[in-house]
Amino acid sequence: MTTATISHGTRQRLTAALFFSQSLFSAAMIAGFTLTPILAAELGGSDSAAGVPNTLTLLGRAAAAYPIGWLFDKVGRRLGLTMGFALALAGAGLTVWAVVNGSFLGLCAGAALMGMGRGGTEQARYVAAEVQLPERRAKVIGLIVFAGTIGAVGGPALVGPSARLAAQWGLLGDAGPYLATVVLYGMGLLIIFLFLRPDPRQISQVVAVEKPVGTVEGAARPFSQIFSQPTVLLAVAAMAIGQLVMALIMVITPLHMDHNNHGTESVSLVIMAHTLGMFGLSGVTGGLIDRYGRIPLIVAGSVLLIISGIQAPLSVSLWNLVVSLFLLGLGWNFCFIAGSSLMSDALAPSERARAQGASEVLVSLATGVGSLGTGAVFHQGGMTAVAAVGIALSLLLVALLVWFKRSESRSAPPPAPA
Repeated sequence: MTTATISHGTRQRLTAALFFSQSLFSAAMIAGFTLTPILAAELGGSDSAAGVPNTLTLLGRAAAAYPIGWLFDKVGRRLGLTMGFALALAGAGLTVWAVVNGSFLGLCAGAALMGMGRGGTEQARYVAAEVQLPERRAKVIGLIVFAGTIGAVGGPALVGPSARLAAQWGLLGDAGPYLATVVLYGMGLLIIFLFLRPDPRQISQVVAVEKPVGTVEGAARPFSQIFSQPTVLLAVAAMAIGQLVMALIMVITPLHMDHNNHGTESVSLVIMAHTLGMFGLSGVTGGLIDRYGRIPLIVAGSVLLIISGIQAPLSVSLWNLVVSLFLLGLGWNFCFIAGSSLMSDALAPSERARAQGASEVLVSLATGVGSLGTGAVFHQGGMTAVAAVGIALSLLLVALLVWFKRSESRSAPPPAPA
């Protein structure tokens, strides 16, 4: 197999399989998330239990990301992603049982399993990058991230109809959205298992030899060497800090708006604008990254995060918050896609799955820290304090970018004598 024998149709088919499976996964995840806090409070007997399943989802996502990355290397990307969908499918099935039987522990266990599935399937963006030539990697990563838009729209739309259908079948209506997630996860699993052939790992090995970028194939380096590489450090920092800043400000905004007498419709509009910024322009972002480079887009993302942090506490007017949260989502989008592309470029095929799995652990933990920590910061200093923390973290990313450029200049070979 050579890059010349890997047809455009093969690349398109593999990318389509990843795109549609991720769209289904995203829709399933959001459909299940919609009712989970309400059911957790009911089954747990207290409002304090509302956040337990979602916290377990985050922990499951972090716990599974590296093992599934390791599995990618051992059995290939197709079977590794299939395992991720299988974990999510098992979690959704357990959650249906828990809702029907009124089991809080079952609901929590199902949430943890679905989080573990997410820890694997979210690495699909790296798998998509592997089947492309280097100059198209960022664009296809953007396309896979864009699949989240379909989930953001389709997931909530499934809740009402699936609840009514479950009631018609003699089940509790609240089980309906989770039945829908079972179907969606199952469809995604079949798409990956049947259509992700040849395995993207095989294609990545060919591309690495014929179109090398960054580290060429050889013996896999130890983690200490991989994660001391400035390019890898910057890639992980861009994704993790972008995720942390986004979670800090986004999670607390609905409460901030509620304290300032905004209604549900206004909150929905702001979150919709934020979701559009996160996912809606991902295809465009990928094209910009492939054209102008990874580092300039991380710089642009950092600037957008800073602008959003400055703007968010300035006014409680609806349109100020709409613009601020849109910019927050777009800044995350730039950092996340450019960081993912930089990470993919910096690793040899034999290193990618494990190193990318480890980076996913850090990104997941950043989400958890942002989600869990923002309430305490808001309690102490309101939206101004939350925004200040976000700005400080964004400035840290800018400082890392400056450090990276200086280390790059020091490591560049001296000019040849005239």
